[in-house]
Amino acid sequence: MVFVTSHPSSTGTILRVKGLLEFKCQLDSTDAMLMHKVISRTFEILRSQVKSESCVLTVCDSPVIIWPNKGVYVTPEAITPNTLCEDIHQWIQADEQESFGKKSGKKKNKKSLAVSVINLHLMIEVTKPGPLSAPILSRTVQKSHFLSTTLPMDCVVSTSCSDTIKDACEILVEALIQQLCEMEKVTLQHLKGTTLLIPEPLHFLLPEPKGLVTVIYPAGVPDSQLETQRKDLHQQFELPDDRPYFRRANAYHFPNEPYKDGYLRNPHLVLAHPTMDNGKLYLVHGIYSYHHYMQDRMDDNGWGCAYRSLQTICSWFQQQGYVERPVPTHKDIQQALVDVGDKQASFVGSRQWIGSIEVQAVLNQLLGVTSKIMFVSQGSELASKGRELANHFVTEGTPVMIGGGVLAHTILGVAWSETSGEIRYLILDPHYTGGEDLQVITDKGWCGWKGPDFWDQTAYYNLCLPQRPKVI
Repeated sequence: MVFVTSHPSSTGTILRVKGLLEFKCQLDSTDAMLMHKVISRTFEILRSQVKSESCVLTVCDSPVIIWPNKGVYVTPEAITPNTLCEDIHQWIQADEQESFGKKSGKKKNKKSLAVSVINLHLMIEVTKPGPLSAPILSRTVQKSHFLSTTLPMDCVVSTSCSDTIKDACEILVEALIQQLCEMEKVTLQHLKGTTLLIPEPLHFLLPEPKGLVTVIYPAGVPDSQLETQRKDLHQQFELPDDRPYFRRANAYHFPNEPYKDGYLRNPHLVLAHPTMDNGKLYLVHGIYSYHHYMQDRMDDNGWGCAYRSLQTICSWFQQQGYVERPVPTHKDIQQALVDVGDKQASFVGSRQWIGSIEVQAVLNQLLGVTSKIMFVSQGSELASKGRELANHFVTEGTPVMIGGGVLAHTILGVAWSETSGEIRYLILDPHYTGGEDLQVITDKGWCGWKGPDFWDQTAYYNLCLPQRPKVI
């Protein structure tokens, strides 16, 4: 069974405890029942450590240290067990990271994060109280198998504004013990001979009101072999079977955890929404990466905008768990078009522009994703496409590539009034050539809301609307 712990996703303070616990045991027999007993006894020892006075929680990037089982002893002295959890923030020294990748330059983020996270590190004191005894050595000759690994503990709990450090410690210790219990179940379930598959905790943010849940997967087992567990989870949480919620790529990325690949995520989240009478927002679902000119040490200035828009779309399918392959390079895209017979072999390595039809072909060839094409004979007609675009973002929620003339852009959403027909487009512009500076990108309109006059009123446009695969 895959273990799930539910957490509320309301605004407030999330406490996240991470740490490595050493797992060591000696198997003197290959009998399955005896091995299970030894492994279970080792997990029981780890649970007793978490419940002991040796258990220590340190608040990352701060001087705060907590002994949760020693009468909730806390240092510095200014902090007491009755101190509110949210007051710990004032002791944390590190700069907060943006949820979309990088700090936003000179100014503060335009939209504050809904959830604040306090990261704690789990440690076990080695030194025991009392007098030290001399070591005793003994030698035993026998055949045995020694198992040694580390368990990646990762517990998340939510606290309310009235919860104290003492309250939080009780919840955290219980959560750690419960996680060890479920790690034991997953370890025993996937034990192969004397080989242990390390239990891996992952957090997933489900649609409201379900919130944040934690699942234990066996590390090294691919998603393709965990479909049965995912189906059980979908049934447990009453989720549709046509969208992946529990693939590893869907794991929740915490607001203060930087991305390692350098790309900005979801820069549109910091933008103010346009105001219009009886208008509604229809936005891209989930997470995407912003791909634009000159990234990846690739000089595609002047010809690669459609490639970059396609890369943004591919990143969406990757980060929503639909595909596992990395975002394709320009060469990968060109080779795919050669493979489907759309281009000659000489196209690979060229600087030739591509359009919406080619984007559709590549998505199908590389990702197995189908797309609809919307044809617009002149830009002035785009103002009347509000209903179709709104319906796309409600039902599919994927980024849309639009090409016309020699320009390509990515549409991330629309603000549309059904009564007046007024419309604004949320545009992600791949023609940007600068660094990953969120402030510049949003202030200068490289990601921003545009009116109908943004489009060439006389040029024709093709829009590629990718469709979600029906998978679990």
